Amino acid sequence: MPIPTGAERPQKIHPLPLRLMHWVNAVAIIFMIGSGWQIYNASPLFGFSFPPVLTLGGWLAAGIAWHLAMMWFLMANGLIYLIWGFAAGHFRRKFLPISPRAVLRDFGQALSFRLKHERGVYNAVQRLLYIGVILAGIVVVLSGLAIWKPVQLWPLTTLCGGYFAARYVHFTAMAFIVAFIAVHVLLVILTPKTLPSMITGGQMPETQP
Repeated sequence: MPIPTGAERPQKIHPLPLRLMHWVNAVAIIFMIGSGWQIYNASPLFGFSFPPVLTLGGWLAAGIAWHLAMMWFLMANGLIYLIWGFAAGHFRRKFLPISPRAVLRDFGQALSFRLKHERGVYNAVQRLLYIGVILAGIVVVLSGLAIWKPVQLWPLTTLCGGYFAARYVHFTAMAFIVAFIAVHVLLVILTPKTLPSMITGGQMPETQP
């Protein structure tokens, strides 16, 4: 039996670096959201507070401690993801090309439950959402730093429109990320066959010659 060459070996749907970064990010973002909601409850921006069961820390100081601790994991993991995504061509292969026409087409098919799901291939709506959540992640980090060190990092604070505006920017980016996670989890529940590949890597379907 001939030994497969590197080009003939089955390719993983999700390579190991991507899977590691995905799960590190999943844990870090859960802690960040829970502790962030604890901090928010101490000085709400709007006329509501988050239920204590959904917060982390129990009180403001503990929430800040958790938030700052997890911040470094999230920032380091995100930076590695950006570097790897560009260097390995992951962003180019998975997120491009994308166009408004393709997004509208796939969105309409999704609403009518006619959108096909191919393993290892993102449709236009998924590409748009992934690009959006990456940008939201960058915004949430920069606005969070502006809130944390408004004097030392005054250029970031100014860029956000000032300290108080930075809080609204931070909340808006967080809300987008939470909405993305909710949709992401819902899609996994609706198509559970996609979950094992994020654990084992899966295998790209064979293409016909």
